[in-house]
Amino acid sequence: MKNRTEFWTAHVAAVKREAISASAYAKRNGLSIAALYYWQRKQKSNTEISDTSKFMALRVTEQHPCLCTLVLPSGLHLEMSALPSPEWLAALSRTLPELR
Repeated sequence: MKNRTEFWTAHVAAVKREAISASAYAKRNGLSIAALYYWQRKQKSNTEISDTSKFMALRVTEQHPCLCTLVLPSGLHLEMSALPSPEWLAALSRTLPELR
């Protein structure tokens, strides 16, 4: 049998994959809803911590001496007068799913 973390990780992933409510999933599978919510929160907090350690591609172009351009995978160009802070870039990566 899988260890507890693997067991709950699989169920949390199934809830996301099936796009149903956690309570409906727990009821259907005979799971404790409180435990499922706990593991969802635990995995979300672990993901948030690991997201901050990821790097995002940043290409600085010298079109103008004081102009930086951030080119996103979607093709969107963001022109800024200065390099953004790492916190701002992390927040941007959490907001735009195509950066993950």
